[in-house]
Amino acid sequence: MKINRIETIAINVPLKKGLTAKTAHGEHAVSPYVLVKVHTDQGIVGLGEATISGLWSGETQGSTIAAIRDYIAPVLVGKDPRDITLARRAMDFIIKLNPFTKAAVEMALWDISGKAVGLPVYQLLGGKVRDKVRIKLVVWARDVAGSKIMAQQHLKLGVDCVKVKVGLDPETDIARVRAVREVCGPNIPVTIDANCGWTIQQARYCLRELADVKLLLAEQPIPAGDPVALAELRRDTIAPIMADESVFTLQDAWHLSYHRAADIFSVYPGKHGGIAATAEIIAIAKAAGIRCTIGSNLELGVGTAAMLHVAAAFPEIDCDTFPADTIGPFYHEGEIITEPLDLGPPHAIVPNGPGLGVDLDEKAVARFRIS
Repeated sequence: MKINRIETIAINVPLKKGLTAKTAHGEHAVSPYVLVKVHTDQGIVGLGEATISGLWSGETQGSTIAAIRDYIAPVLVGKDPRDITLARRAMDFIIKLNPFTKAAVEMALWDISGKAVGLPVYQLLGGKVRDKVRIKLVVWARDVAGSKIMAQQHLKLGVDCVKVKVGLDPETDIARVRAVREVCGPNIPVTIDANCGWTIQQARYCLRELADVKLLLAEQPIPAGDPVALAELRRDTIAPIMADESVFTLQDAWHLSYHRAADIFSVYPGKHGGIAATAEIIAIAKAAGIRCTIGSNLELGVGTAAMLHVAAAFPEIDCDTFPADTIGPFYHEGEIITEPLDLGPPHAIVPNGPGLGVDLDEKAVARFRIS
């Protein structure tokens, strides 16, 4: 089997009215993503999704399309798509960084590999250890009244864990978290995510003030790039610390592990450059005794399916204790796959079809496609 073409499709999918995102990184009202189709000479087409964000990795629709057209496609066309390790090496050699772009292409190669033998991706990763993935829903960084309403809406859907976005203003952040805890009561776990928005002094203050809230975890309370500071904060708080923006690469994972800077890693294929790279980071976490869960960049159906396969295949992804963020389709106005994923809540079901187990809805793609 040979790759004969790599197709890119730029789409803009709005978030649902009332569910648009606000975090320390800013507002997110529309998702400007890129779908990838890897075509083969045997007629099998692999699907990938680049959930790009300039705020996250510096990638844009234009840069993703150009990187694939000018760098990645020339080194992969003519190669066997099932040789995923060789493809990863070729992509990493020809163009640096660009994790979400590379992940979309690599995702499509896994999809082809599964379709070629009639097996789901999780089977290619060694088989599944779970059929369903516990999830949490997110309360964005709104005023206290709006946060309470959103938390109430999530609980009515059946979710049994809620994440609260913080990192904008300490006093407002504390009030928002307390309001959500009040709505959730004592038995629904609550997590927070500062998205790098606090200084270490603000993080110490806020986490001490919220000690009685009994947070399940505190995600990325301070900016990435300083594992020593994150380790200091970890020693100074009773809330488990989860690294997200701090753990993009394998080297990031090693540094965090070496400094004992985190209790949990937030992992997912887009951020790490693909499914295989995610597996490598999970191995670092396993060796260091660090748990993992699935994070998110508000993926659509293709990217979410890839995350569910990863969650199914690795016991180190402890989504039963630390629920996953495989929730992007909840927040978007439309979907681009023919059969929506069963995302619960409180549990998402792992797709069982060959490859990623999803197919593109071409009419929906046409609706959201941009030139």
